[in-house]
Amino acid sequence: MNFIDNAFSANEKSLAVRAQRMEVLARNIANADTPHFKAQDIDFKQVMKNTIEAAVVTTKDNHLAQAPDETGNGLKYRVPFNVSFDGNTVELPVEQAKYGQYAAEYQTTLSILENRISGIRKALRGD
Repeated sequence: MNFIDNAFSANEKSLAVRAQRMEVLARNIANADTPHFKAQDIDFKQVMKNTIEAAVVTTKDNHLAQAPDETGNGLKYRVPFNVSFDGNTVELPVEQAKYGQYAAEYQTTLSILENRISGIRKALRGD
């Protein structure tokens, strides 16, 4: 089972982060009319970098030392293109476009994972 866990762990984490990112964007869209709401997004590259670094086995504790202030969740506030009078930083067209883009990336990751599983099934069946 360790082989299978290693083969799919990056895809599993990627899907989890992409799902979390879509939840954050959905929250932004839902609060588009809430005064003083600050739009957020997840820095996908930073989260995956932290995940890969955490998975690397080191021989000494200080080989890949990370900064102590890094939380690893990658949640950041978005800087708006236009200023709103009520302090809300959500720009609905931008959020909707990002949501569509991230949904497509999520589907792509699912397709890649499905192809990998299909390849392993074929190998196990001897096809």
